[in-house]
Amino acid sequence: MTYPTLEPGGSLLIAWQLRGKRVLLVGGGEVAAGRLVLLKNADAHLTVLCAPEGLGSEMKYRVEIEQVVDEYIPSAYTHEEQLKRTDGGMYDMILTAIDDADASRAICAWCRNHRIPVNVADVPPECDFYFGSIIRRGPLQVMVSTGGKGPRLARQIRQRLENAIPVSTGAAIERVGELRGALRRIAPQPDQSAQRMRWMTDVCETWSIDELAQLDEHAIARVLRGWHDKTIPTYDEVLGSRRTWHWPHLRDYVAFALGATTALAVGAAVVHRFRR
Repeated sequence: MTYPTLEPGGSLLIAWQLRGKRVLLVGGGEVAAGRLVLLKNADAHLTVLCAPEGLGSEMKYRVEIEQVVDEYIPSAYTHEEQLKRTDGGMYDMILTAIDDADASRAICAWCRNHRIPVNVADVPPECDFYFGSIIRRGPLQVMVSTGGKGPRLARQIRQRLENAIPVSTGAAIERVGELRGALRRIAPQPDQSAQRMRWMTDVCETWSIDELAQLDEHAIARVLRGWHDKTIPTYDEVLGSRRTWHWPHLRDYVAFALGATTALAVGAAVVHRFRR
């Protein structure tokens, strides 16, 4: 038996559940705005600490117009008491995105002394965690991290990966989630867990991503018959009548047709020239 080779020096990549957690964001510029988007996408309870004149255009919009910030404190950071919640409690996470390096360093030291996870923008040694380059397709989240060494390169890598992910991936994941939920309702026993996992794995390996994205309530019911029969119904057996050209396939077909047409045109021109 072989085991994975250890490769020290990396980060522990986890999906941190911030729903309802109290998070403080110090700053109001472009970087802070990017942090805000990520934090609110994770359903964090967000407090922003920044003087009104320090709010950039996007942060000003988020705070005043969109009103997605749960609490806005219109003040610049000046002392450690501001790192506590207004009710005296502690934040679950603190992030800074300000130009004052000394203030950021002091915030980092205070957070670590109080065992609060902290991220100081663009200063890797003062970060307990990093923000990678994110791909988001509905429930699908993919993060590319360089451990703070090459964030711009991470963006290029993310773009290449994003181009390789089928457009229908988000819908496919949603449908698979519905199928799993329906399966659990008809096979709820704990001792059926391993069997459920194997069956779902076989379904996902039998159906393509584009095919899974087409599942609806009636199709899911037909697929679940395979659970009782101990079989894996195929797409053609369940939805074969729906098989149509999807955009990824159509795009490939058009590219092939254009290439073939060009080749024929060039060939005809060459033949015509030599016949003259």
